[in-house]
Amino acid sequence: MASTSSLASTYGLQTALDRVSAVPRLWNGLRWLVEAGFHGERAVIARELRPWAGDARRFLDLGCGTGEFAGDFPARRYVGIDPAVGYLRFAVRHRPGAFLAGAGEALPFADASFDAALVLGVLHHLPDEQARAVMAELARVLQPGATALIMEDTPPPPGQNPAGQLMHAIDRGSHIRTNDAYRALFSDWFTVVTTYAMRSGICDYAVYVLSRATIR
Repeated sequence: MASTSSLASTYGLQTALDRVSAVPRLWNGLRWLVEAGFHGERAVIARELRPWAGDARRFLDLGCGTGEFAGDFPARRYVGIDPAVGYLRFAVRHRPGAFLAGAGEALPFADASFDAALVLGVLHHLPDEQARAVMAELARVLQPGATALIMEDTPPPPGQNPAGQLMHAIDRGSHIRTNDAYRALFSDWFTVVTTYAMRSGICDYAVYVLSRATIR
């Protein structure tokens, strides 16, 4: 069992993290530091979505937050959506593309509106019922055969990456799932094309490349 002092220390770090996350610029700065400039995420986006391949695809960034990855997509074909209005105000001022306020389980788009999607660090904040509703909505607004790129926080391997272990301990997401649980979450609407581990700075991620199944 954790000691009282270690529990108090973890709570103090969580409280400090909550305060930082309430200020978009500070939150961006902290994430940029601990994730080494987001090189890991950007490499995965470039490899799996190839957003500059010269096609006409329209991209959805579901749970875009402050729009950190908007610049990795063609501005006229990128839409970010997030329920956090404060983050979206920051995104509108500092990022290219279009941004909307909205919940992932009730997306304000017509069926088959997008050709590809990014969902980065969203699902581990949601309980199963809400996460399934988000995946159902994502499937609805994607074209059949579209690619959905999911990146979710995962614990570092035991005995490795001690700084990452600390970040994982204070992560505000309380629904980090196993690989099997994520696959089950996707299975009604998507086929898992590939999955692999990725480290960005001190943060470990599980990457899932999904293909939107034919509409049933």
